[in-house]
Amino acid sequence: MSRADEIFLANCKDILENGVWDTAAEVRPHWADGTPAHTVKKFAVVNRYDLREEFPILTVRRTAFKSCIREILWIYQQKSNNIRDLKLHIWDSWADESGSIGKAYGYQLAQKSHYAEGDFDQVDRVLYDLKHNPASRRIMTNLYNFRDLHEMHLYPCAYSMTFNVSGDTLNGILNQRSQDMLTANNWNVVQYAVLLSMFAQASGLKTGELVHVIADAHIYDRHVPLVEELLTREPKPAPVFRMDGSVRDFYAFTADSFSLENYDYHPFDKEIPVAI
Repeated sequence: MSRADEIFLANCKDILENGVWDTAAEVRPHWADGTPAHTVKKFAVVNRYDLREEFPILTVRRTAFKSCIREILWIYQQKSNNIRDLKLHIWDSWADESGSIGKAYGYQLAQKSHYAEGDFDQVDRVLYDLKHNPASRRIMTNLYNFRDLHEMHLYPCAYSMTFNVSGDTLNGILNQRSQDMLTANNWNVVQYAVLLSMFAQASGLKTGELVHVIADAHIYDRHVPLVEELLTREPKPAPVFRMDGSVRDFYAFTADSFSLENYDYHPFDKEIPVAI
């Protein structure tokens, strides 16, 4: 059984059996037909993935591996806030006529700050510290800039990474304020597992654990039957993750630098409505 499946299914079962519904509250998200999109949720879900043991991708349904990677490269490599650079449609609902999502995600990573060693944006500062100051407990990125929230078309959901080096191993904590379990949970886990691997290899380190902290882990009302179907499935073994070992420059990675061997998954052809 894939460890990612085990964690995901246990989370979903717990939410459905013990979660709290928000049906009595006014909520911001809505469905395409204008109906409020209510959820059942659990507070403060914490999951650990040891990337030395296996790659954390679901097998009870397919996770779009290369699309996950393209989005994380768009945010952390290109540091872009324009969907025309992404060439995927997942951000279409939040983009304006120019393709911009406002001062969100990649925009925040690209902003430079002054340090004693010079001016760095957030990504380059992480790379600098991992090479020159790996014992630091201050190696972080943060997308949640309160000053710019009013100019973001969507507040960041996965908003910060904390990097920590133990010996020769890089570990990371992903903090997320809000998580749509069906559509986005494994998507985020996969892309940040890849991101952690990129930072590790570019810094001459081994990849260790990814810890995912979710403040509000929820299942939308119209997703409940789909999640219940996934809970009946028998997980398959995890695939083998491959990364081009010749790449040492963080900015030289492409989506083709990564692959999965023997990714066997259950088909899931149901249409999944997306709350906006």
